[in-house]
Amino acid sequence: MSQGDKERNKNTLTTEAGIPIPDNQNSLTAGKRGPTLMQDHFLFEKLARFNRERIPERIVHAKAAGAHGIFTVTNDITKYTKAKIFSQVGKKTEMFGRFSTVAGEKGSADTVRDVRGFALKFYTEEGNWDMVGNNTPVFFVRDAMKFMDFIHTQKREPQTNLRSPSMWWDFWSLVPESLHQVTILFSDRGIPAGIPHMNGYGSHTYSFINANNERYWVKFHFKTLQGIKNFMDEEGARLAGEDPDWTTRHLFETIKKGDFPKWKLSVQVMPEIEAENYRWNPFDLTKVWPHGDYPLIEVGIMELNRNPENYYAEVEQSAFSPANAVPGISFSPCKMLQARILAYADAHRYRLGVNYEMLPINRPRADVEVRNYHRDGYMRFDNNGGASPIYEPNSFGGPTEDPSYNEPPLKISGDADRYEQKRGVDDDYIQPGNLFRLMKKDEQQRLVKNIVGTLKTTPKNIQERMVKHFLKADKDYGHGVAVGLGLPVG
Repeated sequence: MSQGDKERNKNTLTTEAGIPIPDNQNSLTAGKRGPTLMQDHFLFEKLARFNRERIPERIVHAKAAGAHGIFTVTNDITKYTKAKIFSQVGKKTEMFGRFSTVAGEKGSADTVRDVRGFALKFYTEEGNWDMVGNNTPVFFVRDAMKFMDFIHTQKREPQTNLRSPSMWWDFWSLVPESLHQVTILFSDRGIPAGIPHMNGYGSHTYSFINANNERYWVKFHFKTLQGIKNFMDEEGARLAGEDPDWTTRHLFETIKKGDFPKWKLSVQVMPEIEAENYRWNPFDLTKVWPHGDYPLIEVGIMELNRNPENYYAEVEQSAFSPANAVPGISFSPCKMLQARILAYADAHRYRLGVNYEMLPINRPRADVEVRNYHRDGYMRFDNNGGASPIYEPNSFGGPTEDPSYNEPPLKISGDADRYEQKRGVDDDYIQPGNLFRLMKKDEQQRLVKNIVGTLKTTPKNIQERMVKHFLKADKDYGHGVAVGLGLPVG
């Protein structure tokens, strides 16, 4: 090819097979007014490619914004964990964050009352660590057996295709463990005024393992350094109509102008043996560990400082899973966490294909070389392992296991059965009541108003069931909701 041809071809439109396209404005037809010919493969490629532009959206967390950043260690926690990401003060690790609403579809409004996803991928030298959390320290249910039913209540009715407060409150009234999260959701923090102004939490209990192979239970807290800011109902509703992408726009523009948002990562650490007799089930996702029992220990600072170049490639195709835990960070008996370890990776294989971890946004970086016997599958876009062996054990130098990465044994006792996790009759009401009493009077009033706003649209028997739960948490809490609904209080 001559130099002139090379220069001309630099800007020549081609098919995905690299074939130059002579006309991208007019279909090939039989005569000026005739029908289109089947041999117009340029047109058919455009049509077929267009039909497949959208991968299935996430069932939950479909609407999101994302950004790249850096995590910097500011405090030594190596006595608790051998994870290399925390190995020395000053160490920096590249990361990517995706921040989402939970219930809405991909085109839904940002400023609705909803839990926010807070998913972080840290590209460590030992592989990717995914911290897949929310902006709340607890969740609505503590057993994954209830999760799918809960999510169905947040979606659309089969007949009307409308979202239904009756579904929400019917479920919550029959599942009192949800009361703690409901109280947070309908509080001032239910509509964050932008991603930089909300906290993030690992929510589940995880574990740290140190160099001596000792286990600690741990909870992760990412506290915003910009300060908590929230929208009231009226402002959230106004923005949902005027600018439904407000949160996405706000994060992008904040980073674009160089005002990089930061969060301080702290952890609560519980020695393994103390879990046996702690006053709460420490693995119950509907509970927090009071800071008076286990104070926050500073770990480092996360900064978001670079916007995506392409939303689809970096945000839509980003895939997070709690299964991605590096040596020194591990799991716990939390029932919800145990299920998410399977479910998240399985969802990504469905949405993106079995090779989703090979996509640039998900692929590990730094010193990590991926070595395994996984082959083939849709969208395999490397050399597919070449001529290397495809089974193990083998005699041809393939990768082998390394027992040095084994974790200490986890003591398990008792009979296999289906157990309820709570410890006492009042277990589901103490922490929601404590949270209500921590709020200032005006915050309590807004909480009650927000609850009444949707609960009043539901059948009376659901209202009465919910009021009983609120009363068990706190008399003033229940009385306020009952008065707002026009119900008698015994």
